Amino acid sequence: MEIGFETQFSSSASCSYRSEKVELLSEARFGDLGCTHYRRKCKIRAPCCDEIFDCRHCHNESKNSMEIDPLHRHDVPRHEIKKVICSSCSTEQDVQQDCINCGISMGHYFCGKCNFFDDDVSKNQYHCDGCGICRTGGKENFFHCDRCGCCYASSLKDSHRCVERAMHHNCPVCFEYLFDSMKDISVLQCGHTIHLDCLKEMEMHFQFACPVCSKSVCDMSGVWAKLDQEIASTPMPEMYQNKMVWILCNDCGITSEVHFHIVAHKCQSCNSYNTRQTRGSPASCSSSI
Repeated sequence: MEIGFETQFSSSASCSYRSEKVELLSEARFGDLGCTHYRRKCKIRAPCCDEIFDCRHCHNESKNSMEIDPLHRHDVPRHEIKKVICSSCSTEQDVQQDCINCGISMGHYFCGKCNFFDDDVSKNQYHCDGCGICRTGGKENFFHCDRCGCCYASSLKDSHRCVERAMHHNCPVCFEYLFDSMKDISVLQCGHTIHLDCLKEMEMHFQFACPVCSKSVCDMSGVWAKLDQEIASTPMPEMYQNKMVWILCNDCGITSEVHFHIVAHKCQSCNSYNTRQTRGSPASCSSSI
């Protein structure tokens, strides 16, 4: 499920939760139903191709596989789902929480806006009207940023850097669409977003710059101090001692003229070594992270 969630449904609400007692009785009777994505007691009929799938992710994986003609690949429009099939009695019916035939709850968490069912309420699902989808983690722990167009942890409310439609794009590493991804997402200091696992993979390969804007993704002051020591202990040959080059700092955006060094070039404004050489030779000796 997305990094957010969905809630209770009744005649007066679009989302609903079933009680823990009802959930336990239901589990004892029906066991684990659903798919690898969700535990639930219904299937959906996709309005786009009129086929039956366990959930929208199952549909999207099937209809976007390599075996499918690229011209025919597509995702299911979740808000247009009109029919579901009860996994207990196989009755096809309009989208609703309880089966009209056998009365079973098809999802202890149900959202009538997203047409979403899930028996695993430990995810603390809730529906975000700003995002237009359900997310997990508890509504009290997140806020919706109208400019970024997505939900962030409450701890970032007064400190995050706004980037318009920050999650409405693909992860810059794995290229999966971020907005409704089921994977954890990290918000970088620059405001750009990336899968947390992809960020950890970058760090394993000693890549500490945002793939989008090249700004440092974390506090690099310890690394810069070590580079200071390395440069101090590595004097350049006499022919290069007065060599000057122009650099652009990826962190602060300031252009400055500095002494050329084979190890790295330090920004004179913010002391970052996350720089690139823009003028002067040899150009192959520019530094970056």
